[in-house]
Amino acid sequence: MDKLIYTAMTGAANLLSRQAAVSHNLANATSIGYRAEEHRLRAVQVKSLALPTRAFAVDASTQTDFTPGPMQQTDRTLDIALRGKGWIALQMPDGSEAYTRNGSLELTENGVLQTRNGMPVAADGGTISIPPDSEISVATDGTVSVVSRAGTPNQSNSVGRIKLVNPEEAQLVRGDDGLFRLGGGEQAEADPNVKIASGFLESSNVNVVEQMVSMISLARQFEMQTKMLSNAEANDRAATQILAR
Repeated sequence: MDKLIYTAMTGAANLLSRQAAVSHNLANATSIGYRAEEHRLRAVQVKSLALPTRAFAVDASTQTDFTPGPMQQTDRTLDIALRGKGWIALQMPDGSEAYTRNGSLELTENGVLQTRNGMPVAADGGTISIPPDSEISVATDGTVSVVSRAGTPNQSNSVGRIKLVNPEEAQLVRGDDGLFRLGGGEQAEADPNVKIASGFLESSNVNVVEQMVSMISLARQFEMQTKMLSNAEANDRAATQILAR
């Protein structure tokens, strides 16, 4: 009875966490480059000096689905999508690097290439600056070239190369800002095998139907846990009455 109470109680609490993760996935079903998140539970026996009668259900791990999402064509020069595995490196304010699959880029007033959230794109020499009044093109290896509208016609100049990396997925940790980083805090090496497609964006890999079914299933599991708590209370009341006699 004691084990039933603690297992049902912690199971219900962690099911709410899984519900929150599913809700977060559904909220990001249209977010560019988003990776679905999944929580997994397991039972853990509580060690104590008394009898081993208690077990907790704990959030064992938070998994990320790294399956690539579908690509959508935009024909916008600063929209890039990664072909297969790989990540776009971003230069963070503290000097560290973070990684994203969201290739919807833009230019600042000073011509610095950055994400829609204002994070500069990392390059071989730091960041990439685009001269004013220039036409931009991005090659499959991440090289950014410009053609000045005021200069020599059709003279293309390279201004930098977007840092593309492909670290082991098991080493990546999702941050509160939705970006991924290496667990040890180090920076990943550039991978020349990572290729991009200009004029495309990668959609979220969230399967809306699957997430809706999961939400219904979790709601039913939560209801079952609360019923188990009610049954445990009824059993305890009945046992107390018997012992009182």
